[in-house]
Amino acid sequence: MLDINNRIAEELGVRPQQVTAAVGLLDEGATVPFIARYRKEVTGELDDSQLRNLEERLRYLREMEDRRAAILKSIDEQGKLTPELAGQINEADTKNRLEDLYLPYKPKRRTKGQIAIEAGLEPLADALFENPGLNPEEEAQKYFNDEHDIKDTKAALDGAKFILMERFAEDAELLGKLRDFLQKEGQVQAKVMNGKEEEGAKFRDYFEHNEDWSNMPSHRALAIFRGRNEGILSMGVGIEQPEDASPLDSHPCESMVASHFKIEDQGRAADKWLREVVRWTWRIKLLTSLETDLLGNLRERAEEEAISVFARNLKDLLLAAPAGQKATIGLDPGLRTGVKVAVVDSTGKVLDHTAIYPNPPQNRTRESAQVLAALCAKYNVELIAIGNGTASRETDKFVGDTLKTYKLPAQKVMVNESGASIYSASEFAAREFPDLDVTIRGAISIARRLQDPLAELVKIEPKSIGVGQYQHDVSQTELARQLDAVVEDCVNGVGAELNSASAPLLARVSGLNQSIANNIVTFRDANGAFTSRKQLKDVPRLGPKAFEQAAGFLRIHGAENPLDASGVHPEAYEVVKRIAVKNGREINSLVGDSGFLRKLNPADYTCDKFGIPTVKDIISELDKPGRDPRPEFKTAKFEDGVEEIKDLRPGMILEGTATNVTNFGAFVDIGVHQDGLVHISAMSDKFIKDPSEVVKAGDIVKVKVMEVDVARKRIGLSMRLTDEPGEAGDKGVAKGNHRESRQAQRYNSQNNKQSNQRGGRGSQGGNGGMGSMGDLLKAAMAKKK
Repeated sequence: MLDINNRIAEELGVRPQQVTAAVGLLDEGATVPFIARYRKEVTGELDDSQLRNLEERLRYLREMEDRRAAILKSIDEQGKLTPELAGQINEADTKNRLEDLYLPYKPKRRTKGQIAIEAGLEPLADALFENPGLNPEEEAQKYFNDEHDIKDTKAALDGAKFILMERFAEDAELLGKLRDFLQKEGQVQAKVMNGKEEEGAKFRDYFEHNEDWSNMPSHRALAIFRGRNEGILSMGVGIEQPEDASPLDSHPCESMVASHFKIEDQGRAADKWLREVVRWTWRIKLLTSLETDLLGNLRERAEEEAISVFARNLKDLLLAAPAGQKATIGLDPGLRTGVKVAVVDSTGKVLDHTAIYPNPPQNRTRESAQVLAALCAKYNVELIAIGNGTASRETDKFVGDTLKTYKLPAQKVMVNESGASIYSASEFAAREFPDLDVTIRGAISIARRLQDPLAELVKIEPKSIGVGQYQHDVSQTELARQLDAVVEDCVNGVGAELNSASAPLLARVSGLNQSIANNIVTFRDANGAFTSRKQLKDVPRLGPKAFEQAAGFLRIHGAENPLDASGVHPEAYEVVKRIAVKNGREINSLVGDSGFLRKLNPADYTCDKFGIPTVKDIISELDKPGRDPRPEFKTAKFEDGVEEIKDLRPGMILEGTATNVTNFGAFVDIGVHQDGLVHISAMSDKFIKDPSEVVKAGDIVKVKVMEVDVARKRIGLSMRLTDEPGEAGDKGVAKGNHRESRQAQRYNSQNNKQSNQRGGRGSQGGNGGMGSMGDLLKAAMAKKK
C-alpha cells in the first residue's frame, strides 16, 4: 500500500502524506467533493481534480497489485518461483509487463511445443540453438521415436522448431522491446474487405488507410474499429517498409528477434534452420499477439480520450448559466402534432398545459397567439423556452411575432432539448406526472432546464444528453463511472436547495443515494419544508455518516439558522460562533458584511480541528452565502430570416451556441436545425492543440459562414471573422478534409438518433462545410510529423 501511495504521489507531484490521508478518507467512504471541500487540512488542500486522478490511479494500481499477488501465487504453486523471477514480478510497473513475465507459466492447453518436449525433442532444440555448427538433418536422426510418431527428420526438426518458437515468444524482455518498437514505429493499417465497397461507403476514407499508431486521434481510431465490427474493414498494425524493400527482406521485428537471441547467418549448418525458426516465431506467434495487444491499447487510449471529451462537454452543459427562478413557458415544437405548451412557476411547479397549432399544416396562428398571450398574462410569464427540435425556428418566429403584437415583456430563449424525450418516457417522469402525456412532460422539461439546467439534466442518464463522441463505442462501465463523477462534482459544486430539489438531484449529493433521496422527499411531503439541517437526522436511513457527507452541500433558504443556507458545514458552525463572540457581533449580522469580513485574520480563529484553509472558506462563504458558481445567464440571438440551411450564404456573420466540442472542432447551433462545424484549424489565429482551449459547450460565439452544402446538410463555419469563404493560406480555412468532416457526420448523426428520439435539430453532417479545410489540416499534420 505504501508503494502505491508513493507512486501516486510522484505522478501527481504531491507529498506521500497527502495521498495517504486522501486514500484513508476514500476507504472510509468519504466522497471526492466532501474531501475536497471539507477536509483540506487533512489532505494538504488537494483539489477535486487531483482527487479524481488519485481515485482513478488508486483503482488501477490496486487492481494491478491483486493481479501481481495472483501471479506470484500461481507460479509458486507450480514450484517455479525463483528469487530472481519474484523480483522481476514485484518490480513490474504495468499490467502488460506483469502478463509478459507470467506468460511462460500461465496454464494453457497442450501446445505443439509441449507435445514436442514430451516426445523428448527439447535436447535437439537446445543443441541446435547453442551450437549452430551442428547439422540439423544428422542431429534429428538421433531423436526418431515411434511411440511419439517421430519417424523422420522433418517431424523431429518441426518439433524442435515449435519448442524454440514458444520459448522465444514467451521471453518477457523481447516482448517489451518489440512492443516499444511497434508503439513508436508501428502504423495502423485499414483496408476494405473484398466486395464491401458499396455497402461500406460511409467508411470509404479508410478503404486504404495507414496512420502512425502513436498519434492516431481517438475519433479516427474508433471509426475504424466500428468499420471492423460491421465487417467492412480489416485492421492491423504494420511497419512502413522502404520503397525499395524486397519481399524477401526480413521484417524489422524478425531482425529484433534474431538479434535478441544472437542468431545470425554465418554460413553454419544450422543457421538457415534457426532463421526459419525466427521467421515463424514472428509471423505465427508474436505478430498476432502483439497486434492484438497494440490494437487493444489503441482502443483503450481512444476510449479514454472520447470519454474525456464527453465528460468535459457534460460538465460545461451541467454548469451552464441558469435563467433563474422565473415563471416560464416551455414549448415543445412540432408541425402536424402541434406545439405542446407547459407553464411552470418560479420553482418549476406545473401550473397549466395545452397544445397550439401555429405551424403547417394547420396554420392556426391567430388562435395560437391568443392562447400564448393569455397564458403569459395569467401567470406573469417572464421566459419562454423553445425546444430546438423540429419546427423550432418556425415556432421561434411565431413567438417573436406574438410578443411584439401583444407587447408582452417575456423573453424567448432557444433551449437544447437533447434528452428531453428520454426524461419524458422515464419512470421518474411517469411518477412525477402520471396523468400527463409524454409530450407535455417534454415541454415541462424544456421549461425547467432553462430555469436550472443542472437540476433538470440530472434526471436524464448522462450519456443520453448528446454531447459525446462515439459514446456507444466505448466501455459503458468506464463511461458511466466518469460521467457519474462529473455529475457528482457539478451538483455538489453548486449545492442543492433541500426544500425544492428533486429526488434525482438529491441522489447526486455527496453521501446520499437514490433510496435516501426518496426518503428525504417523502419526509418533506409528510412534514412540510425543512427549517433546519438538523432535521435531516430524522429522515429514515440517513445516518451520521451520510449527514456528515451531505449536510454542507444542502441549503435551506429562510432557515432558522442563516448558516443553513450557506456552504458552511454544521461541524464548523462553532468557528462562526467564535468569530461572532470575539467581535461582539450576532451571527446574522456577519452574513454579507464584506467590509468587516475582509479585515478578519483567519489565523485568529483556527483550532486543532479547523485550520487556516477551512477558516478562509468559512469567511468567504459568509461574504456570499450559498453563492452559485455558474456564470451569468446569456443567450445567442439568432438572425431574423435565417431559419433553414437554404437561408445561409457564405460570408454571413452569425451568433450561435456551441453544442458539442470534439477533439477536431466545435459544433455550433446557428438556428437552422443543423449545427455547423468550426474545424480546429478555423478557431484561432494561433495554433491550438485542443478546441476546448477556445470554446466549451454552451458558449455563445460569433461565426462566419464559410461554406454551405444544402443537399448534404453541411455547414462550414469559422470563428476567425476575417477569413473569407474559399480563401486558402495562412489565415484561410483551407480545403477538403472530407475524412474529418464525414467522421463528424457519422458520430453526430448516431448520437442524435439515440439522444433525441423526436428527430429534432441534427448535428453537423457531411463534410461539415470543411470543403475548404482539408489542405490546411493536411499541412498542419505534415508539420506535426
